[in-house]
Amino acid sequence: MSASVGRLAPDFSVQAYDRTKDGFTHVNLSDYQGKWVCLYFYPLDFTFVCPTEIVAFNDAVGEFTNRNCVLLTASTDSVFSHKGWCDSHPDLANLKHLMLADTNHKLSRDYGVLIEDAGIAYRGIFLIAPNGIVRWLAIHDLPVGRNVEEVLRVLDALQTDKLVPCNWKKGGKTLN
Repeated sequence: MSASVGRLAPDFSVQAYDRTKDGFTHVNLSDYQGKWVCLYFYPLDFTFVCPTEIVAFNDAVGEFTNRNCVLLTASTDSVFSHKGWCDSHPDLANLKHLMLADTNHKLSRDYGVLIEDAGIAYRGIFLIAPNGIVRWLAIHDLPVGRNVEEVLRVLDALQTDKLVPCNWKKGGKTLN
C-alpha cells in the first residue's frame, strides 16, 4: 500500500549522500520521530528540472529547520551518482540536505511515485507529521517543477492545527 494522507508513512531504511560531510550515511524515517519531515522525490540525477528544484529546496533549508522540519530528497539513483552529480554541478556544491538512494525502488514504490517501466520516480512530495502520519502530499508529472513557497505555506497551515481558508498565509486569520 502506498503512502496516503492520514495514514502512517511507510518506514524506510536507505543509504544517503551527505554533501555537508562529503560522505555516505544510513537513514531511517524513524530517525526523525518527533520532527516534521518533508520528503521529496525527483526523477534522476544529471537532468535539467531537478537541480532547479533541489537548489530551491536547499535555499529554504533554514525555513524548514525553523519549522522543526527535516528536508530529505530521493531518487532511484545510487549514492555514488548523487555524489558525482554534486561534484560536477556547481549549483549543487553546497547542498545542505540528504539525498536518499532508492536503488531497489522500494522507497518510491512504497510512496506511490515509482514509474515502474522507467525505474524512476514522479516528482512526489510528502509532509510527514512528528507522529509519522502523512499530512499532505502532491505528485507532479516529470516536466513540471514544484513551488517551495507553497510547500512551506502548507507546512505552516498544518502546524496551526486549525482550519485555514483558501490562499491562507502564515499570520493570516484561521477559521473558527
